[in-house]
Order: sequence, then structure tokens, then C-alpha cells
Amino acid sequence: MAPGLSASPPLVVLLLSLLGLAAAGKLLVMDVDGSPWLSVQEVLERLKQKGHEVVVVAPEVSMHIKPSKSFVLKMYSVPYTKEVMEKNFNVFLQTSFEEGSFLERFLKIYDAMKKFGNMSAVACEHLLQNKELMRYLEESKFDALLTDPVVPCGVILAEHLSLPSVYFLRGIPCGLDFEATQCPNPASYVPRAFSQLTDRMTFLQRVKNLLFDTQNLFLCDFAFDPFSKLFLQQDVTVQDLLHQASVWLLRSEFVLEYPRPLIPWRAGGFSWSQYVAIAPISKCGGGNDTLQTSPCTLGLAT
Repeated sequence: MAPGLSASPPLVVLLLSLLGLAAAGKLLVMDVDGSPWLSVQEVLERLKQKGHEVVVVAPEVSMHIKPSKSFVLKMYSVPYTKEVMEKNFNVFLQTSFEEGSFLERFLKIYDAMKKFGNMSAVACEHLLQNKELMRYLEESKFDALLTDPVVPCGVILAEHLSLPSVYFLRGIPCGLDFEATQCPNPASYVPRAFSQLTDRMTFLQRVKNLLFDTQNLFLCDFAFDPFSKLFLQQDVTVQDLLHQASVWLLRSEFVLEYPRPLIPWRAGGFSWSQYVAIAPISKCGGGNDTLQTSPCTLGLAT
């Protein structure tokens, strides 16, 4: 052992004894139904195995959120049916991949996002007006709230309960996740989702890419406007609340993303717990193309 690094046996015993004083945490979860929920389920199972107490809040009408031994499920009523919810989900997803002119796609996506946003806002309103459930959440003294901010009700709930928030997400429409974290996402180099562009763009293609940002700003204003009007009721926007996240956990794989710097408290690579070996592929840069990192990037895999 190097000089100065020797440890006293009594000191080691004392430090080891302190490990038994660690207490499990109490986590409140409000996730988005559909594929986001399927991704977060395994995380909740791991937390339960570690001794943490997990409480999930969800509407009574849902596609995938069901009772489980891994968590306590608290449900609240909503004024729409499962058929209406599934229809809005399907229309929103299908519209994102439809082809057509710029104006046609914009109008269709606007209509789909407006319906989806209104439905989510109505659900959030019924949660916040459920006095019995809100009293339970306030008295439970949670340590943190885990949510997918693509639907900002969890963000608003964390603000209401004064809880630190942990975001578990694939991304937020309109690049709001990059704006909230102040990470670079230049339209000159990073192709926007559904633009069918690559990182090698001509000048006109870069202009087109920039136009996608312009339409996204309008679309997100319409989508998040109901939340701002109904619940915030103060001089603060959804984007302002996104700034307050304690940790951003990216449900994505950096290998499939455009290389860019990320802030220290953003981590990615949580989608797969088991890996399957693949055949070697040629490298297109002479370097290690398996994982792109930067001084402020943290890549994790569980």
C-alpha cells in the first residue's frame, strides 16, 4: 500500500458500520402511458428490489399501466373513455409519419397535438382537483418525483409538492429538452426529427431544417398552452419548470444519436438491460464509433 494510504482497522470498522444506516427512499412516479411506461417498468422493479418504496399515480383509463407488486398504484378518474384515448394516441403517432406537403403535414400535426394536449390537460386537471388523492400525496413526504416531461403534468405536480424531479425520457417535442438544459442543438448541423435529412445538408436543406424548428415552436405553444392557462396561473411557463429538473435520464442510445455535448446531469442508455452481440461493422472515421462522448457527456447502461 502506498505511504499515507494505510487505514486504521477501527476506522474501517466504523465506516463499514455506517453502511447499515442508509435508508431506502420514497419515490413518486407519474409517467406517460404507452411505450414510455413499458420502458420505466423495469426501473421500478429494480428500485423495489433495492428496498425503495414506489408509488405510481395514473388515470383509471390507461392502456398499459396496471397494478404490480413493484409499486403502489393510486388511480384517479378522468372524463374520457379508453377508446377515445387510444384513438388520440394512434392519430398522433400516425400523423407524425405521414407524407405530404409542408402545409398539409403542419395542419395535421397541429390538429393531432391539440387533441392530445387537451386530453392530457383534462386528465391533469382531474388529478389536481382530486382533493383526497392530493392530500395523500402531500402527507406522504416523498423524496423525489420521477416523470416523463413530454406530458408536463408530472412537472407541475413536482412543483406543487415542492419535490426534486427526475426526468426519464426519450425526448420532448420542439427541442424543449435542449432549450431547458441549454445544450447545443444547431439546426445547421443536427437534422430535425421527421425532416428526412442527414447531417450532410446543402444550404437549402439547412433552411428546410430551420423551418422545422419554426413550425415546432408554434406546435408546442398549442400543445402546452392548456397546461399554462389551467394550472400554472402565474408568470411561469412549462419551459421554466423544465429548468428545475435535478436529473435528466435519457431513454435512448447515443450510438443512434447525432454526436453532441450534453450537460453532466444528463445520462443515456437505459433502454436495454441485455445486449446481443452483433457482427463487426466498418468504422467511418478511424476512431471509436461505438460510443460518442464529450467532456460533459455521461453514458450509462443498466
